[in-house]
Amino acid sequence: MENATLYSLSTLLSLVPAACVAFRRGPARDTVFWLVSAVAVAGPLAWSIVLLSGAWRTGLSTSLWVTIAAVMVLYGVLAAMTREVWRLAPLLLPYLILLGIVAAIWGQAPERPLAAQAPLAWIEAHILFSVLTYGVLTLAAVAGVAVFLQERAMKNRRPTRVTALLPSVAAAENMQVRLLIATEIVLGLGLATGMASQYLETGTLLEISHKTLLSIVAFLVIGALLIIHFRTGMRGRRASRYILIAYLMVTLGYPGVKFVTDVVIG
Repeated sequence: MENATLYSLSTLLSLVPAACVAFRRGPARDTVFWLVSAVAVAGPLAWSIVLLSGAWRTGLSTSLWVTIAAVMVLYGVLAAMTREVWRLAPLLLPYLILLGIVAAIWGQAPERPLAAQAPLAWIEAHILFSVLTYGVLTLAAVAGVAVFLQERAMKNRRPTRVTALLPSVAAAENMQVRLLIATEIVLGLGLATGMASQYLETGTLLEISHKTLLSIVAFLVIGALLIIHFRTGMRGRRASRYILIAYLMVTLGYPGVKFVTDVVIG
């Protein structure tokens, strides 16, 4: 128990240097940025591998650490491949630190066993797509918050220290759209593999549960937002609000349900 707490705190501390560097003056994708980013990726990823070694754990703390690891890996890859994604760090890293604090606090909460009886390959595929969905949608939501803050600063003609560090409105909006397309694809695959697992286990395609309903609502909201965007060009703060609604749905369906079952009820 003490070792787990120590490892959780160490993992949490691995995110702090990247968060501090994100707020320095004259930010750049330089050697310092890549060094602290590598530490911020390696810490959650290593701890997640340790937590999942041997058997899949379903607790809130494990789910949050796996989510943090997935988000950081995706962020690192996209930061290396694109010009502006790395500028999301001033919003992304503090948020992940908050998730890490929650994960560390409830690290000893009781866990419910994985009760699914479907073939392991389908279950693993469903879990993988679920984690990827939440990771990509987290980045999309952060990009949406960046758009919201930048547009508000422009409207008030009062830029802040934070908005000066964030990507431009155009760049953040472009991120939103691309990340939402990726989210819709991965979420669709997650729903499909979930239904396949459910069918192989019970003979029915759909189990009516909070997680399933909220995931379907998020899929429909994101799909509608993308259709409206490509047909009418809707963007800016209005689009950001719908992205945050979808993120709320997935959050309630994924870590939200685990919080209720493991912490509130458990």
